[in-house]
Amino acid sequence: MMRTVKEVSKLTGVSVRTLHHYDAIGVLKPTTVTEAGYRLYDDTALIRLQIILMFRELQFPLKEIKKILDSPSFDLREALSQQIKLLELQYKHIGELISFAREIQEKGVPKMDFSIFDKSEMEQYKSEAKARWGDTSAYKEYEENHAKQNESSYEQLTNDMMAIFSELGTMKHMSPADNAVQAKIATLQEFITEHYYTCTNEILSGLGDMYVSDGRFRKNIDNAGGAGTADFVKQAISVYCGK
Repeated sequence: MMRTVKEVSKLTGVSVRTLHHYDAIGVLKPTTVTEAGYRLYDDTALIRLQIILMFRELQFPLKEIKKILDSPSFDLREALSQQIKLLELQYKHIGELISFAREIQEKGVPKMDFSIFDKSEMEQYKSEAKARWGDTSAYKEYEENHAKQNESSYEQLTNDMMAIFSELGTMKHMSPADNAVQAKIATLQEFITEHYYTCTNEILSGLGDMYVSDGRFRKNIDNAGGAGTADFVKQAISVYCGK
């Protein structure tokens, strides 16, 4: 059964304007377009729309959703398992927030506990899901390299990478665009490429975002280079990838 864009909008609650935008960026193309220019969608397209909406609920950017769905090795069952896990983490987080708010309401006094707002576990799982589907070739390359490493070599690589962050930490007083800082970012990119996977500028940019959004990464990087290192590295990466 084919449905027009207006019928899809009525069925799903997604605005016609949004469906037109999804078509324009390629995340959801209509099944066919009539000679008169009408977009028509079949059940396969609606299933894809459901998956898109699930990822949007989990706050995945549309650009990343498109990469995931267009991946040659995309597996719907595995993707749904990941979505379920993320939704469970989200459900758990919301439940904890409700309990926290009720406790304050019942006691009538503020509770000085900010750990309730920690989303690091959720962000880490999202990062892993993005790595799995966002760039399949990079993920496979990482798995292959990881399989070749024993525990001691893996620990040494981690220490070597932390040493790079430590050196960047000593440069925080400098501009992120300084040549010396940019040279160190190039060293970081080369290190990742040599030992983990081919680190393109696009991947490096994503890592920069993860260094500040993921609590575990931020903590480790700041431990290596001092408070504020993760933010500084992200800024320097942004400059590097923007060249």
